[in-house]
Amino acid sequence: MKISCEEAATICNKSQYKEAGFWQVMKLRFHIFTCKTCAKFTKQNQMLTTLCDKANLNSLSESEKETMKKDLKKHL
Repeated sequence: MKISCEEAATICNKSQYKEAGFWQVMKLRFHIFTCKTCAKFTKQNQMLTTLCDKANLNSLSESEKETMKKDLKKHL
């Protein structure tokens, strides 16, 4: 059940985007209980995700990215 800090960070990131499985989340919670560094990382990661959600950030669609690439190639 014990995981490394590196694995905990990976699971933390996955859980922010609802990609972590139930057992991964349980392992992360146990690790956070015993590792204060990872607990701090998780708290900061959650805060960052919340701030990004509140900022209503949008990314470019694939077609917009392709258009931008073509425009850049024309200007180079």
